Amino acid sequence: MQRFLAAFVLTMAVCGSSDAKDATYRLTGDNTKLEWTGTKADGKHDGGFKKLSGTATRTNGGGLTIEVEIDCGSLYSDNEMLTQHLKSPDFFAVKDHPKAKFKSTKIVKTSDGTQVTGELTLLGKTRKVSFPAQIAEGDVLTVEGKFVINRQDFGMSYGKGKVNDEVEVRLDLNAKAK
Repeated sequence: MQRFLAAFVLTMAVCGSSDAKDATYRLTGDNTKLEWTGTKADGKHDGGFKKLSGTATRTNGGGLTIEVEIDCGSLYSDNEMLTQHLKSPDFFAVKDHPKAKFKSTKIVKTSDGTQVTGELTLLGKTRKVSFPAQIAEGDVLTVEGKFVINRQDFGMSYGKGKVNDEVEVRLDLNAKAK
């Protein structure tokens, strides 16, 4: 029995698990969709960001970390006039805050998938966000998740009472290891 346990431990140490391999995935607007839906009394608007850059890194024993910088000037919506308004100081203030950032602080497996926790910086304000995600790793890293933020938490107060404060954010990442 001891020989079997020793052989098993040695095999696990040599082979390891797929989660333990070091890997870096480059995130871009081509392989990562970051979209949102905002609502108001008479409907909703969809949009997202076309440009972003970052990395997802798996380190042996250190787990998975994700860092993304979002180009707020690449913001788009389903209405061109709205897109321009969203870039103004009333919402994203793109001239003063051209970038938004997300940095994971903890990514843990749960019974339902994975829980991602991190810091989202928008309009110079950093807030903790946490959301469930489906993550699969290999030569390609896929991450799918969605969460809700309160735009007031980041100082977006324009249209109070007309525009709902809660905004759904969706992430769909599909990046190859480099």
